[in-house]
Amino acid sequence: MNKKLLGIMLFIVLLIIVLGAVVIFMLKGNANEDGNKERSIDEVLESVVEIQEITTNLKSDNVVRLSLKLETDSPEAKEELEKRDFQIKDTVISILANTTAEDISGTKGKDKFREALKEKLNSNYMKEGKVKEIYLTSFNSQ
Repeated sequence: MNKKLLGIMLFIVLLIIVLGAVVIFMLKGNANEDGNKERSIDEVLESVVEIQEITTNLKSDNVVRLSLKLETDSPEAKEELEKRDFQIKDTVISILANTTAEDISGTKGKDKFREALKEKLNSNYMKEGKVKEIYLTSFNSQ
């Protein structure tokens, strides 16, 4: 009788483990489908704000000229960013005023600039959504 009871308990434990794994797999699969869904280029363009050319001095007395496109997470965020155009430009100029030409050169420097800008915009200005990506569409340093 002990062997029979032990077998039943072992079966129940294995059944619980298998059912738990199936539930976790299904929940994780649904989360990935929603979070990692690739948007079409038309959907991306519906949430992109273009910032016209900005020319400013760097900390190192160099001059930089750049244009940006900011991808938001929703059409509402895009509308908000369009209204905040002057604040975006001010933030870009402020960041670059404390940046040397060496700091912003190369891929790592530009990535660091993008991250700093995104963090400042999201934390200081955005109420209706977030800036997801920042694209440098033009960049010239002299």
